[in-house]
Amino acid sequence: MSVPGGSRGGARGGPGAGRGSGAGGGAGRGGAPGRSGGTAGKGGVPGKGGAAGKGAGGRAGSPASRNRAGQGRTGAVARPARPMPVRRSRPLQPPTPTAPPVDVHDPDGVRLQKVLAQAGLGSRRACEELISAGRVTVDGHLVTELGVRVDPKRVAVQVDGLPVQLDDSLVYIALNKPLGMLSAMSDPQGRDCIGDLVADRSERLFHVGRLDADSEGLILLTNDGELSNRLSHPRYEVAKVYLAEIEGQVPRDLGRRLREGIELDDGPARLDGFKVIDARPGKALLEVSLHDGRNRIVRRLLEAAGHPVVQLVRIRVGPIRLGDLRTGRTRVLSRAEVSSLMLAGGL
Repeated sequence: MSVPGGSRGGARGGPGAGRGSGAGGGAGRGGAPGRSGGTAGKGGVPGKGGAAGKGAGGRAGSPASRNRAGQGRTGAVARPARPMPVRRSRPLQPPTPTAPPVDVHDPDGVRLQKVLAQAGLGSRRACEELISAGRVTVDGHLVTELGVRVDPKRVAVQVDGLPVQLDDSLVYIALNKPLGMLSAMSDPQGRDCIGDLVADRSERLFHVGRLDADSEGLILLTNDGELSNRLSHPRYEVAKVYLAEIEGQVPRDLGRRLREGIELDDGPARLDGFKVIDARPGKALLEVSLHDGRNRIVRRLLEAAGHPVVQLVRIRVGPIRLGDLRTGRTRVLSRAEVSSLMLAGGL
């Protein structure tokens, strides 16, 4: 049975009619009406956008067109919005207990900035700035108040983590011992000794460690007995560095053997560091380091390894270097050098 109004024009609309409009019921894509007034196109099913097709309503013309929040192509209901996840707050942690502040103030002492200035850290004004900046500790406790007084003979003061020697009666001297001179402050037989090189000083000095008469190089002199003992004791492992000229060609395994240790008459000995500086036919120059302070230990160790020492020069003790100090000369260590020595000795 034919539909009133014609065939294709009624079913699909006239030329330019939209898919969704009925014949003559809605405008086509170009807005022209269908040829005849039939019922809804394609069996009367509404177009994709609802009652209006792609014509008069246009793709975006109808409020329901392609509106996924409302009815879709099949008229389905949109999914409900997902609930926002709830963030669980972490339980409050109890505050970390802190140690009660320690009062380092000594009413009968000297103002801290004056103590620092007398130790050579600068003017009093500069030392006050060090304290205010939080760079000074007394017996391990930070001090930022300018009115604090301390007893310089009873407290340990550090600036930027480095210990400060507050006793101005203590002296620290570097000496370049000449070849053939004894490592002694005096000799009953009248032989040349390092004490002759500092005979003009009023302090009672003693040497830190020793070098045999056939060796030369750096020796430290001081009247600080505690620091001297610490620098000499193997427990603190303060390294001594030497340049050693040896006989023979250096085998490849010499460094390994010396680091692993060689048995001597008074027990095993080993090097902490080994480096070949120069090698020539029949001899070589080595840089060796160790913290063992036994008598002639470097010579005995290298000789036991099959390479007797021809010449031996000590070039460093802990952080202190011989540098360009000439043979037989001395120099007073700087404040920074003294601090580094105290740190090496665990003070």
